[in-house]
Amino acid sequence: MWPYYPDLLETPVPRYTSYPTAADFGKLPADAFGRALEETSGDISLYLHIPFCEKICFYCGCNTGAAGRRQRVESYLSALHSEIEIISTRLPKDARVRRIAFGGGSPNAILPSEFIDLVDALNRHFWLDDTEWSIELDPRTMTSAWGEAIAEAGVTRASMGVQTFAAHCQEAIGRVQDDGLICRSIDWLRSAGITSLNFDLMYGLPEQSLEDLADSLEYTQLLGADRVALFGYAHVPQIVPRQRVIDASALPGREERFRMAEFGFDYLTGNGYEPVGFDHFARAFDPLAIATREGRLRRNFQGFTDDRSDVLIGMGATAISGFPGLIAQNEKNTGRYRMLSSQGRLSASEGIQRSSEDRMRGHFIERLLCQGEAQLSLCLFARVESRLQPFLARGLAVLDELTLRITPEGLPYARTIAALFDPYREASARSFSSAI
Repeated sequence: MWPYYPDLLETPVPRYTSYPTAADFGKLPADAFGRALEETSGDISLYLHIPFCEKICFYCGCNTGAAGRRQRVESYLSALHSEIEIISTRLPKDARVRRIAFGGGSPNAILPSEFIDLVDALNRHFWLDDTEWSIELDPRTMTSAWGEAIAEAGVTRASMGVQTFAAHCQEAIGRVQDDGLICRSIDWLRSAGITSLNFDLMYGLPEQSLEDLADSLEYTQLLGADRVALFGYAHVPQIVPRQRVIDASALPGREERFRMAEFGFDYLTGNGYEPVGFDHFARAFDPLAIATREGRLRRNFQGFTDDRSDVLIGMGATAISGFPGLIAQNEKNTGRYRMLSSQGRLSASEGIQRSSEDRMRGHFIERLLCQGEAQLSLCLFARVESRLQPFLARGLAVLDELTLRITPEGLPYARTIAALFDPYREASARSFSSAI
C-alpha cells in the first residue's frame, strides 16, 4: 500500500506541464513571441485550441464556452485561420511540423467541415513532414460524420473525455453519456484509423465510491483503451465559478481520494497497462509506454508525451507556446483574440522568458516526473536539503550521491517533491489543485 502522510500533501502544487508554470507568467517584451518564432528551426509541434463545447460540464476548468452561438464560432475560426497564416509567415522555411494536436474545449463542437478546413489550411501554410495528428473529443457530440473527417485528416491518436461510467456521478458533474454512446464513438474512431485511443478518467468526483471507480476502470479495460489518464478532480470554485454547482459535501475526503488514486494505479498496472509518470498509463505496445521504457518520456502542456520537439506553438485563445528560452500565452479573452488576429497581429503578450536557471530547474523537474530520478547539483541540493529530508526519512525518495530517485512508495508524492525545487512557489500565493 502507498503510505499516507497528509502533512506532506497539505500544500497544493502545480502539475508542472511547463516550468515556470502559468501561475508565474507576466507581461512579455514587445514581439518577444515573434522573435522566438523567427529563431525557430528544425522539428516543431503545433497545438490548436478550440474553446467550445456543446454542453458545459460543471467540473471543467478549461477556457470554453457553449458552441450554440454559430456567429461567435465562425468568427473565432476565421481568427484562427488568420493566426495560422501569421504564424507561418514568421517561421523560417526549415521549420518542419512533426506533430499537430487539436484540443479544447471540444474540437468536435465545431462542424466536421470546419475541422477539415483547418486541416487544409495547415497543409497549405506549413511544411508537414510525416506529421502525426491527434485530437481531443467529447463522445456526447461524436458522430459518424466526425469519424469520416478524422479519417480524411489522417488523425491516428484520439483522447475521449469519459471521466466516469457511473450514472449518478455523471449527473453530479453535468456530463451524462451512456455506455452505448461511448461504444459507438469507439467504433467510429477505430474505423477512422485511430491506433492510439486514450480515455480521460477522474477520481474524487462527487458521490463517487471506490466501487464506482473500479467499475469505470473495468469498462475502460474491456473497451480496449490504449492509454488512460487518471486525474484527481480539482475542486476550486473560487477559481472556477461553474464548480459552485457541485455539492462540496458530496466529495470524497482526502484519504479516500488518496486510496482511489492507489486503487487506480494498482488496477491498471495489474491489468495490462504500464505506468507512465504518476497519472498516465499505456499498453505495452503504445508509443507512450515505449517512450517511457526507453527513457524518452517528456512533459509539455498536454501532459506526458513522446514528442521530442523542444518547440510547441499554440494557436487560438489562451493557447500556450513553448520554446527553450520563452513561454508565451495567447490572449485569453476570445473577443480580443479575434480582434488581434483579424488585424494580422500576434496575440501572445503574457508569459515568461526562461533564464538559464529556469531551464536547469525545468529539466530537473521534468526528469524527476518522467524518469523518476534526476541528477542534482551541489548548489541545488544545498538549497532544498532541509525540505527534502522528510521525504527521504520516510522512504519516499532516496539520494544516491547526488542522484535523487523517487521510490515506488513515493510516487503519489512526485509533484510535491518536484515543487521543492521550484523557487517561484516560495514567492507565489497562487492556489493549485491537490497533489492527489
